[in-house]
Amino acid sequence: MESELIDQLRRRLPDHPLLRKGVGDDAAVLRMAGTDECVVTVDLLTDGVDFRLDEVDPRRVGHKALAVNLSDLAAMAARPLAGVIALALPRRGGLELALALYDGILPLAERYDLAVAGGDTNSWDGPLAVSITLLGQVTERGPLLRSGATPGDRILVTGAFGGSILGRHLDVEPRVDEVLLLAQHYKLHAGIDVSDGLSIDLFHLTQESGCGAELDLHAVPVHDDARRLADQLADGSTALDHALGDGEDFELILAAGPDVARRIVDDQPLGVPVTDVGRFVAEPGLWQTDRQSGRRPLPPRGWEHRLEG
Repeated sequence: MESELIDQLRRRLPDHPLLRKGVGDDAAVLRMAGTDECVVTVDLLTDGVDFRLDEVDPRRVGHKALAVNLSDLAAMAARPLAGVIALALPRRGGLELALALYDGILPLAERYDLAVAGGDTNSWDGPLAVSITLLGQVTERGPLLRSGATPGDRILVTGAFGGSILGRHLDVEPRVDEVLLLAQHYKLHAGIDVSDGLSIDLFHLTQESGCGAELDLHAVPVHDDARRLADQLADGSTALDHALGDGEDFELILAAGPDVARRIVDDQPLGVPVTDVGRFVAEPGLWQTDRQSGRRPLPPRGWEHRLEG
């Protein structure tokens, strides 16, 4: 089965100028001489946690597996270069499943001119697991890190938040082109993608930057899916609760100086909205501000993998 899959992938994977040697050897060979610095990221997705294979088209799983990695490159303002894909496939129907996954992966790779350089395939009696490792090239301004926010910077976000479990968590649109455009024309100080939740990922950014953040709750862009989910659950949660803590929105949180942030918001240079939702402050921690209650602590909420001893 594995040899048949390799043969099919050889026919399906397009040639790429970075690939000196792709699928078929023990390792791929890439032409990387023009790259001074390289960003490396890896994500592991598993059936039952990141998707439910018995409920969704595996092509959407393949799309998501690559898209969440591309979102990590976007958070670093890095151009996608190449990637390798590792699959742990259920024995029954594994070949058909692998080809369907690639049907979701390859169109997205082509969109971002990503060289699929190879990977590995195993079969077992457990659920599907997909691990993708990507290489990215930093721009002339260098990598965008979580550690660059300073007190006084504004908090900018792309898109809207909440309710991704209704389907957007599978149909991820990584903000690669958007952040590369911003990094080219505006000075950004820090960035992170929202995989675990708006509030908890903003908290992660402040921890790395050694500062705090004030989030204006009235400014947070709430997705229509968050409102639909709150209505469906009818458990007392609000659309804003979902926007702050649901996760898997894969939008970006960016830090920029006040003047630059104002220009970005005024210019709206992207196809997706950019919103100013608050500011970074010297006092550590996460804070919420609104017109009724003023300034209060904001407990970070979102997804965290739990490990038991």
